[in-house]
Amino acid sequence: MDNFFQHKARKRFGQNFLVDENIIERIVRAVAPKESDKLVEIGPGQGAITELLLRRCPSLTAVELDRDLIPLLQFKFRDYPQFNIIERDALKFDFGEFAAGSPLRIVGNLPYNISTPLLFHLLSFEGKVQDMHFMLQKEVVDRLSARPGTKSFGRLSVMVQYYCRVQGLFPVPPQSFQPAPKVESAIVRLIPHHKLPFVAENEKLLERIVNVAFQQRRKTLRNALKPLFPELDASVLPVDTSRRPETLSVEEFVLLANHCNTLTY
Repeated sequence: MDNFFQHKARKRFGQNFLVDENIIERIVRAVAPKESDKLVEIGPGQGAITELLLRRCPSLTAVELDRDLIPLLQFKFRDYPQFNIIERDALKFDFGEFAAGSPLRIVGNLPYNISTPLLFHLLSFEGKVQDMHFMLQKEVVDRLSARPGTKSFGRLSVMVQYYCRVQGLFPVPPQSFQPAPKVESAIVRLIPHHKLPFVAENEKLLERIVNVAFQQRRKTLRNALKPLFPELDASVLPVDTSRRPETLSVEEFVLLANHCNTLTY
């Protein structure tokens, strides 16, 4: 019966199925799920990680876009009556609907082609999330955890670090997948701050400033921000705008956004 459900990875869904049992066990140990957790898995694929997660948390909910994988997963985990699989695009999914009563723990081997927009989508639910464990392209994990002044530091670094504590856990080589991707992967843990270290008065404005600044990362901050604030008096700003955007800390971006918020809103 299992042979009936053979499924070839689809490039349009960015599918690379994890097959390395040692890596799978290591991921589940890092997540350390408990029976009482509200666990959500994004993109379970053929269920390699799902199987070990279910042994510890039988009420797991999976969100899967590929409709052809759903009967495979339903059959494979037919002995887990609380297992819930939803056919939905994670980029459009309201994760908050599962968070009533207790925060979510989210796990996923995220497709490389949508990882950045999906991370930004998930940040909108940060108040309803306990933690997130993701498999991502190693380059993306490096950007998530990058410090100011480094080449990897950018828009993704600032916004994710504003909302979350970032912990890069361990690398995953290409041969751990079928088919093997052409890039290195890594596991990252994101833990939303219970209390934000630095509070932006207008988070949408913070995101706009960060986005515009890093679109022109080779320019000084003063020149990069001109399209947003053409009449801005740099002499009264709380940061030195002769610096490049990549040298500013998350706190300094928040200070800048809060100052600009008083001028424009």
